[in-house]
Amino acid sequence: MSDKLNQNNEINEVNEDEIDVYTLVDEDGVETDFEFIYSLELDGNTYVAFSPIDQDENSDEEEYVVFRVSTDEEGNEVYDNIEDDDEFDKVSDAFEDALWSELDLDEGSEDEE
Repeated sequence: MSDKLNQNNEINEVNEDEIDVYTLVDEDGVETDFEFIYSLELDGNTYVAFSPIDQDENSDEEEYVVFRVSTDEEGNEVYDNIEDDDEFDKVSDAFEDALWSELDLDEGSEDEE
């Protein structure tokens, strides 16, 4: 099961079989499907990373976007752009470290099999 954000950044449940898919709506009203990658806690905030589903398969680098998680006045989870450059750099570095660490662990478990 996954979630869909509507134009008010409210989450609506969407049934998906294999991956967690989130449909994010940008400021122009354009919907884009993303796969949930990872979440982490940093300095009292929760952050999430998503990868575009229709990403260029010929690209060597995997692209992802990062948001700060907050709650609106109705108690719904919303994803905020990180406007502060220092906060963004710190969070991006933390995600890179966490994702590379997880990849290293995955590769290590494959080597042991």
